[in-house]
Amino acid sequence: MTALRLEHVNITVQNPASAARLMEEVFGWNIRWQGPALNGGHTIHVGSADHYLALYAPPGGGKTFPKGQPLNHVGVEVDDLDAVEARVLAAGLTPINHADYHPGRRFYFLDTNGIEFEVVSYAKS
Repeated sequence: MTALRLEHVNITVQNPASAARLMEEVFGWNIRWQGPALNGGHTIHVGSADHYLALYAPPGGGKTFPKGQPLNHVGVEVDDLDAVEARVLAAGLTPINHADYHPGRRFYFLDTNGIEFEVVSYAKS
């Protein structure tokens, strides 16, 4: 069987442009595509050449959900955990739940839509 990989995650946000700017700022990602979406909504794909988040808002703005309903968090692997944490702070967000256990160091943060991100590094310290 050919190796599989996760290509994208589609999440509903209130403002795709604002959410994409945050992902560019925190993770250094780029907008890959943007345009009209299902039933008159709007979507922005932001990520790398290999993977992305599809940030979708239905017409009239997105509906947000309480944490964990239905998504617990989005995990993002980075090389330099401290640098990303500094960018999260610079964006006015609060890193939470720092941990260092096998196989790597990590922290979490909630974006402006209430979506939780786990940022993890497997780099040797």
